[in-house]
Amino acid sequence: MPIVSVLLAALLALAAVAPAPAQDLPKVVVAMSGWTGFAPLTLAEKSGIFKKHGVDVTIKFIPQKDRHLAIASGDVQCAATTVETWIVWNANGVATKQVVQLDKSYGADGMVVRNTIAKISDLKGKTVSASAPGTAPYFTLAWMLKKNGLTVKDVKVATLEPAAAAQAFIAGQNDAAMTYEPYLSTVREKPEAGKIIATTLDYPMIMDTFGCTPKFIADSPKLVQGMVDSYFEAVEMIGKEPKKSFDIMGAVVKQTGEQFEKSQSYLRWQNREANRKFFAGEIQTFSKEAADLLLELGIIKSVPDVASTIDTRFIK
Repeated sequence: MPIVSVLLAALLALAAVAPAPAQDLPKVVVAMSGWTGFAPLTLAEKSGIFKKHGVDVTIKFIPQKDRHLAIASGDVQCAATTVETWIVWNANGVATKQVVQLDKSYGADGMVVRNTIAKISDLKGKTVSASAPGTAPYFTLAWMLKKNGLTVKDVKVATLEPAAAAQAFIAGQNDAAMTYEPYLSTVREKPEAGKIIATTLDYPMIMDTFGCTPKFIADSPKLVQGMVDSYFEAVEMIGKEPKKSFDIMGAVVKQTGEQFEKSQSYLRWQNREANRKFFAGEIQTFSKEAADLLLELGIIKSVPDVASTIDTRFIK
């Protein structure tokens, strides 16, 4: 056989077994925010883990109040958000299913107040900045107020996203603010501006999941499995290479690796075993209490079947 033919045959053989180039991988768009708990997804994107698992993921930072609109329009196929938000989306006609738990907040979400405010019930008649109804900060505000004998009608809510809420508070605006890491730590570092009066250590009610539309799951189960496996691999990478991981994840939200390491200490990323436990009962119990509050707030008119908002096959 001529040398040219031998070389050509060898190249064809290599092409047959070589992995597909990144540009040929199926593309998926994921909507989320700069919340520290979602960061393993950005690590999977930036370090090539998603591509290793056969999916080319583009992450879009979209405010929580608008994330469901992006899903409904078809601009994104999947998203990360809090458990109660999936209830809101499904109750309001945006069909989605949760496929993996990402994190639990252990002090990473909180309420900051002026130093003159001694307890949450002192907020009656005061101005609190929080995201719009249907978002986690608003829900957290309502939850904390209810546990202290108040409702959102007892305060004046100034609508600001978490980063802006923290910045405005430090600048002297409003009596209180609802925010989360990494922005909550900006207030931790400015005790003269105010104090953190309550967090999810006091009220453990913030947990985040990743999910997609039922159509996308039905059409592309292998891609969903690839993204779930990528999340778990990213969590493993954080354990094996923490400094490198913190540097990568911190850069996305304009933090140093050291700053990011501090902010992530207030939450726990959830591995496969923790996911199995969570979906075996914990999510159902929490969803019921959350749905009752969402009904009370008027954010939803009816409660969707929790089972219809979950697909656990990808965490096994």
